[in-house]
Amino acid sequence: MGSLPNIEIGPFKRAQGSIILPGSKSISNRALLLAALSSGTTTLKNLLDADDTQVMRNALRQLGLLVIDQPDHVCVVEGCNGKFPVRDADLFMGNAGTAIRPLTAALAMQGANYRLSGVARMHERPIRDLVDGLRQVGAKIEYELQDGYPPIQISAADIQIKDVVKVRGDVSSQFLTALLMALPLVASEPVRIEVVGELISRPYIDITLKLMARFGVKVSCPDSQSFVIPAKTSHIVYQSPGELSVEGDASSASYFLALGAIGNGPVRVLGVGKDSIQGDVAFADALALMGANITAGEDWIEVAGVKNANRKLNGITIDCNAIPDAAMTLAVAALFAEGPTRLNGIASWRVKETDRIAAMATELKKVGAIVEEGSDYIVIQAPASQDDWKSPSDGIDTYDDHRMAMCFSLAAFGPHTLKINNPNCVAKTFPTYFAEFLQVVS
Repeated sequence: MGSLPNIEIGPFKRAQGSIILPGSKSISNRALLLAALSSGTTTLKNLLDADDTQVMRNALRQLGLLVIDQPDHVCVVEGCNGKFPVRDADLFMGNAGTAIRPLTAALAMQGANYRLSGVARMHERPIRDLVDGLRQVGAKIEYELQDGYPPIQISAADIQIKDVVKVRGDVSSQFLTALLMALPLVASEPVRIEVVGELISRPYIDITLKLMARFGVKVSCPDSQSFVIPAKTSHIVYQSPGELSVEGDASSASYFLALGAIGNGPVRVLGVGKDSIQGDVAFADALALMGANITAGEDWIEVAGVKNANRKLNGITIDCNAIPDAAMTLAVAALFAEGPTRLNGIASWRVKETDRIAAMATELKKVGAIVEEGSDYIVIQAPASQDDWKSPSDGIDTYDDHRMAMCFSLAAFGPHTLKINNPNCVAKTFPTYFAEFLQVVS
C-alpha cells in the first residue's frame, strides 16, 4: 500500500470469500519470549510478521539471541536458558504492549542493566502495576520521565521472593502475564501471585498459561484470583517444545466475521475455530446474539448473513471485559443494527494505542451515529435512515491505531464512499489488511 495518507473505499453491498488469518499477535510475542528463555531451539510456525512482533524479535537479537526469520512465516529461536547473553542494552519497544511488558519482567530477573523506551504514545501507557509487582521481589526499576510510565531503567538487583506477589488486574492483564512468565526463572520455592481487585481480559491470561505449559511450566490456579508457579527443579526452567504453530489472530478475524454478517456472506476465516485458545473467538458468540448466522469447525468460522428476514443485525447490551479488542468491531457493526448497542466493561480502551472510547465516539458520530460514552462503556445508535448517514469530507481519523482503521473499513457498507486516514497504521498487526479486505467485498 506504500505510505498512503488515506484510502477511499466503498460503498459496498456484498462480502463473500475466505481469508487465511495472520498469526495471533498475543500468541506470537509470548511464544517468541518463551522460546528465547527456554533451553533448546524452537521453530515457530505461522508467526505474525508485523510491526509489534518485529519489535520483539529485534529486542531479542539486541539481547544476544539468535532469531532467524525464514520464509512462510517461520522463525527459529535459539534459547538462552533464562539468561540473556547481553547484560546492558537500550531497547526501543515501539508501541508494542505485548512486547514491552513481558520483556520488562524477564529483564528484571537478569541481574543486569537495561533501558526500555518506545514511541510517544507508549510513554503514556501505564506500567506502574507491573513495576510495583516486580519491586515486591527486589527488582530495581526507575522511571525516567513520568512516574508510572516508560521509559524505564532496570538496574542489577538481587531477586528474592519472600512472600505472596500481589498485582492489580483492572488496568491490563499484561502485567499479570509478565509476572507469570518471568517469575519461574527465579522460583526456588513455589511462588504465589494474587490479583488485587478485578482481573480484566482473563482469556489472555489463559493464553499465557497454556503457552507456559507447552514450554514445560505448569501454573496452578487454586482460585480465580490466585496463581501458583512451581519451584524450579533443575537449572532448566523452560524447555523448548521443538516446534510450535501459532493460531490465526482471533482479533483480526472479527472484521471478516462482521463483514459476513453486514455483507450477507458467506465469509469464512481460516486459522481459528472451536479449538482456539484465544478469548476473542467469543466475538462470534456476540455476533450471533446480534442475529448473525454462524457456523464453526476446529479451525474455521463462517458467517453467512443475518437470520432475521429484514437482514439487519439487532442491537445488544453486552459485557466486553473478556474481549476488549474484538469489542471495537461490535461498535462499528452497531451502525448496521436496529436498536442501540451498549458495550460495557471497556475501561481498558482508555489506555490502549489511543483512548479508544473517545476515538470511537468521535469517528462514529462523523458517519451519523448517535453515541453516548462513559468511563467504561459506549452506546451506539445507528443512523436512523440512509439520509442520516454522512460521509465526512475530512475522512475517518485512525489515531495511529491499527484497530480503528480496520474497524472502520466496515462503515464502507453504508451508502457513501468512505475515506480512511493513515491506513498504513494496520502494519502494527495486519500489514495486508486492506488488500485482503478488498478481495472479499463488492
